[in-house]
Amino acid sequence: MYYSSGLDSAFLAVFVIIAFIVFIIGLVLVILYLLTLQRTLEAVSPENQKMPPGQVWMVFIPLFGIVWQFIMVNRIADSLKAEFQKRNIQADEDRPGAGIGIAYCVLGCCCVIPLLNFLAIIGYFVCWIIYWVKIAGYKRKLEQTRPAQTTGF
Repeated sequence: MYYSSGLDSAFLAVFVIIAFIVFIIGLVLVILYLLTLQRTLEAVSPENQKMPPGQVWMVFIPLFGIVWQFIMVNRIADSLKAEFQKRNIQADEDRPGAGIGIAYCVLGCCCVIPLLNFLAIIGYFVCWIIYWVKIAGYKRKLEQTRPAQTTGF
């Protein structure tokens, strides 16, 4: 007789619950990340925005989102560069965030390559976090040096 079917279903239930929790945590992190990118673009004056801030959410479009990440990283870098030049803010890079942003995008694509994926996923998460922190820092820098608002009175 085989009595482990109850044990197998309990294991499967625990696995599904853990996978669901990990998925939810990951989704929350991605949403917080995209909010940071959106708010950073919102801190850039409209004439220097190379993409509307709301377009960061296009990464959720299946397959297209993979390509969109590369486009988005470049457009954010160009937007920040133009805004920093306009406000005479010193940046530590010519195209703020572009290098580490492209690295995280490339490593993300490498995560689907067998055998390479185990190494790529570690680099992907490290670069993603570094990019997120850098962009958040640039957002703070923009907020601290906000140009004076003129009133219409």
